[in-house]
Amino acid sequence: MIDMGQNSVPIPDLRIVPVSSLRPHEEHDSQRSEPLIERIRTETVMINPPLVAPMRDGEFVILDGANRFHVFSELGYPHILVQVARYDSGFVHLSNWQHVIAGWSLDKFIERIEQIPQVRLTKDSDSTVIASILPRSGELITVHCDTISPQATNATLCQFVSVYQRNAKLHRMASSNVDEVWEAFPDAFAQITFPPYYPADIIAAAQHHAYLPPGISRHIVEGRALRVNYPLAVLCDPNTSLEQKNADLRRWLQNKLANRQVRYYAEATYQFDE
Repeated sequence: MIDMGQNSVPIPDLRIVPVSSLRPHEEHDSQRSEPLIERIRTETVMINPPLVAPMRDGEFVILDGANRFHVFSELGYPHILVQVARYDSGFVHLSNWQHVIAGWSLDKFIERIEQIPQVRLTKDSDSTVIASILPRSGELITVHCDTISPQATNATLCQFVSVYQRNAKLHRMASSNVDEVWEAFPDAFAQITFPPYYPADIIAAAQHHAYLPPGISRHIVEGRALRVNYPLAVLCDPNTSLEQKNADLRRWLQNKLANRQVRYYAEATYQFDE
């Protein structure tokens, strides 16, 4: 543990695991993953490892990093560096992103949504709600899905999100303050919110391949490992065993800690170099 007064967080559990052991819970975002493929082809280090949680039989659900997993799979890497964080640790917090959509029209958006099978738009709220639409000017519209299984519901939700992914500009926001949203995005015409998800929902989505759309679930981990800069050559080396790679990783981490090259920031931060 790293002791920060009353706040103690575990040293990041960094591991090298087979790429094949990771299970996404959401679809990858092709708009992000395609440029990432070209970037990783030319990079020499992994900057931010995906965040994963243990499932069963040596498998891990990806909490954050589905695009990086997709890229490593596409490039044929046998192994990938991850940070393991357990849901029951008390250091993992699950919430949702909100989607702010701009660069299109509300009327065209609603018209396309109404064409999705099993979807109803109302102003009521019940257990069939999969999303809510708050127009810049207007009343809240609830999106209902009349399906009988979580898998079918998630598939319908993916159809819903893909409508504005393909036709509008999508921004993710953590803030639920509507005034903040409209001020930050003057060209936005609607804000999309989603019902809460729980760890069991995330794990079920991964196990049953019933993926959520990209950019809905939001995992906050106390002690997240960023700017790790671990050599990619180690991960793609076919001649070194996984056991040896992890032994080398442990020595690398111990050396970083011994030389005070790891710094913990307790406060929430904004990064301006993404």
